Amino acid sequence: MLVKTKVNQGVQMGKVNKGIFAILAIIAVAIVGVFVGYSAQAREQIRAVGSSTVYPFATVVAEEFGTKTDFRTPIIESTGTGGGFKLFCGGVGEDFPDVENASRPIKDSEKALCKANGINNLVEIKFGYDGIVFANTVESPKVSLTKKDIFLALARKIPSGGKLVDNNFKKWNEIDPKLPADNIEVYGPPPTSGTRDAFSEIVLDGYCSTVPEFVSAFPDEDQRKKECAQLREDGAYIENGGNNNLIVQKLKNNKHAFGIFGYSFLDQNGATIQGSKIEGSDPTFENISDGKYPVSRSLFIYAKGENIGKINGLKEYLKEFVSEEAISDEGYLASKGLIPLKKEERELARKKVADIK
Repeated sequence: MLVKTKVNQGVQMGKVNKGIFAILAIIAVAIVGVFVGYSAQAREQIRAVGSSTVYPFATVVAEEFGTKTDFRTPIIESTGTGGGFKLFCGGVGEDFPDVENASRPIKDSEKALCKANGINNLVEIKFGYDGIVFANTVESPKVSLTKKDIFLALARKIPSGGKLVDNNFKKWNEIDPKLPADNIEVYGPPPTSGTRDAFSEIVLDGYCSTVPEFVSAFPDEDQRKKECAQLREDGAYIENGGNNNLIVQKLKNNKHAFGIFGYSFLDQNGATIQGSKIEGSDPTFENISDGKYPVSRSLFIYAKGENIGKINGLKEYLKEFVSEEAISDEGYLASKGLIPLKKEERELARKKVADIK
């Protein structure tokens, strides 16, 4: 009798264990189903990364696209141009961003990374222009600067007595008596930023590349360009991640400081901050559009043809980005501070999108 009871108990326990395993199996299948469903649903959305300068424009386009079409609103991330290219060039398919927003052209090293990871159909689309401003609060005097002034204020090494020395300027008026007697304090973007790259190339290298002391110390042009772009690290230049809005806010709270960012942020905050003149020209819509303002650049979006057809709505999103409604003189991005392309350039941008295979 005792043996029979144990056998019955064993059978019952076996049934219980089988029931538990069956329940666990159902739960596991359900969990996998949820994650698979989530993954598929997440990549129903286009994903764009890159420039903090392009971010406000891309966000507006994404909202328009989500409202006007049956596709979901794209996900736009502000990672900085350099950081964005690292993600974008990581590969093709659903695990990698579909669009890179860039405030400078792609570098050869980034092209090589894209190619190494199977991106052979890389499409560059210029969609507008932007100026880089050197701004302060409207409560402070408006200043007029040269590229030389800015270089001497921010460069790590400066020429002195026929050689290069560590930058020891503390106040602006030590550079030029006409400038304020304030400490040199400039908020700006990090090395991963396209704004930083463009600012270095146009302003710093624009002055430094022909300075005899730098030419003598660095005969190789590429090496000289790198050295010219080195900023001081003694607190005069303060990196603020990729958040231009944070720089704008800090200027509002510090009337002695300057900030470096794209024109659109000046345009949207004109009541509280002002752009300095550079080489005698104000950073206005008209001056940037006409090429009179010396610190201007092109803005881009990059797409990978390999993701067309794999990500729902990708080509349609690109078409919206370069549509007349978006990037013309009266387009909705102009109201956000975008400097429009000429008509022929806009038509070229649309043709590039139409021709993506």
